[in-house]
Amino acid sequence: MGSIKVAVVGTGFMGWVHVEALRRLGIDIAGVLGSSPEKTKAFALKTGVAKTYGSYEELLSDSEVGSVHLGVPNKFHFKMASQALEAGKHVLCEKPLAMNSIESAALVNIAAKFPRQAAGVNYNIRYYPLCIEARDRIRNSELGDIFHVTGSYSQDWLLLETDYNWRVLDSEGGELRAVSDIGTHWLDLIHFITGLEVESVCADLMTVHPVRKRPRGEVATFQGKGRAFVDTENIPINTDDYGSILLRFKGGKKGLLWVSQVSAGRKNCLRFEIAGSRQSLSWNSENPNQMNIGNRDRANEVLPRDPSLLGKNAGRFADYPGGHDEGYDDSFKMCFRGFYDAIASGNTGVGAQYPTFADGHREIVLCDAILQSHREQRWVKVKE
Repeated sequence: MGSIKVAVVGTGFMGWVHVEALRRLGIDIAGVLGSSPEKTKAFALKTGVAKTYGSYEELLSDSEVGSVHLGVPNKFHFKMASQALEAGKHVLCEKPLAMNSIESAALVNIAAKFPRQAAGVNYNIRYYPLCIEARDRIRNSELGDIFHVTGSYSQDWLLLETDYNWRVLDSEGGELRAVSDIGTHWLDLIHFITGLEVESVCADLMTVHPVRKRPRGEVATFQGKGRAFVDTENIPINTDDYGSILLRFKGGKKGLLWVSQVSAGRKNCLRFEIAGSRQSLSWNSENPNQMNIGNRDRANEVLPRDPSLLGKNAGRFADYPGGHDEGYDDSFKMCFRGFYDAIASGNTGVGAQYPTFADGHREIVLCDAILQSHREQRWVKVKE
């Protein structure tokens, strides 16, 4: 992995998370680019990155850059990811992959033209070791026949009408927000773990704050909580703060997901419970180092994140011994490890072992169906 250099685009919350995770893997940062020269310079000073770029064109023309990480608003994903692939770079894009399924489908087609270049989406939650362990146990039929899957993803960083970030604007992030921003993480994770494909959805969404008070000047993700802004303006909001979604999977399985960015006390909490004919599995991202195993005819079990107790696949993504907790930042490191291991092995085409553009497109198609279902107040079949 040390032979490739990465350029990071975006200097907000995701930018420094990416820089930190890449460095922990021993991957060199070629340079950084923000939305303005001032932001680029400040970010470079804060993170200790020596090189800055004056434009995206300059970044893509840098022969030292082998890969580009995109941590920019959703509206830029399509153009910037396309340009990077066409410039001969690997691309790892933040989710959601694009603003709509037309864009995401086009990105899948563009990526297919460059099979030796990795085109990935940062669904980092896949890489919590116990999520990988859950996948392997289901593949090994330890749960038996899956009956249903339920879960949620909840946060509180947009609880108040004075909480604001570019993500709340449909012009910046797309027509869906909570579902697209965090719900796609859950949907991707459940598909990754179970292999189940969503066939149809029935959704009911809610905008809790139809008007939010925007401070003069932007606010970084998660950075506005607790701050008092005197100079604000009222901004109409059309995107969802909350949503509940019934799921029908192919083969007759059932599911339920609810998402919220206005649940007081929930900082960043993804939960799932998978019910099978022999066992159930449940996991909570705010307590990521243990997984609960439910039994009918014997005592329930708690499996800790301990490499010595995990299967081979999960153990590969658990660096520390049991009792030495790994968490959110480690999930990014592990996602990037999977991505760059695939590049090193040449496994970047069909069957790649990281979240691909095709995975990102699948979640955008689901979002289209969820939005249609909400608007028409009926079950909607997911397009193939």
